[in-house]
Amino acid sequence: MVVRPRDDPRGASHGGDGGDRGHGRIRGDGRDPDGARAADVIARGVRGAEPGEVPGRLCEAAVELLPVIGASVSLRSEGMPVQLSASSAQAAHLAQIQATLGDGPCQSAVEDGAPVLACDLTRGRDAGRWPVFAQQATEAGVRAVYAVPLGSGAACVGTLDLYRDRPGALTDRQLHVARIVAGVMTVALMALPHGDEPETRGGEDDWLSGLASDHDEVYQAVGMIMAQLGVGADDALARLRADAFARGHTALDVARDVIAHRTRFDRS
Repeated sequence: MVVRPRDDPRGASHGGDGGDRGHGRIRGDGRDPDGARAADVIARGVRGAEPGEVPGRLCEAAVELLPVIGASVSLRSEGMPVQLSASSAQAAHLAQIQATLGDGPCQSAVEDGAPVLACDLTRGRDAGRWPVFAQQATEAGVRAVYAVPLGSGAACVGTLDLYRDRPGALTDRQLHVARIVAGVMTVALMALPHGDEPETRGGEDDWLSGLASDHDEVYQAVGMIMAQLGVGADDALARLRADAFARGHTALDVARDVIAHRTRFDRS
């Protein structure tokens, strides 16, 4: 079941260790120039957008505001993260890699309920913390990933993930802007229309309004694997992920092969 982003979004701009406090982002006259610029870019980006288009527009706004080449947004789920939108195919691919592995900065940010800043995936601590993800990310042209939770702690419902093509940290002011985008993203997801029916297939409600089509494909494939192997959903998802890892593909790639009957799982 997906965790809905309407539990409590208040943590979206307060996660982490408070490391961006007291660094002059608020001027003595009470103005926040970084926040004002972010508000302008966000307002321009979402103007005229349908509700379902807003997450993608916000990913694009994050790329405009920050020194990153891509952004994606995913929701927390009991199985795999639900990828909703991305600013580019590359960003979507990076999100799928993390979902397939069940590991990476976005997974850690969900667990911690605080921003996780992987500033150098080519060496050192960050490369060692997520070794497989780091290798695949660098092969995809990404050297740093910043994951900002949508909410925090027990109320963390997903992440805004930012991708950079060179090592480096976000400044406190840049992290402040990233948190603003994440906060608006959380509110935008809460505002997505909810269907009249309380639940849809698989027991999940339809508030995602068609945004999670990739997620639907994965779980359609999981259902087929359950029937092929006579196992439960968790084991079927684990088999799908393992096959994707062994083949160097994403879980979505394998799911599409299963649905198209190009891949079949045997009980051997």
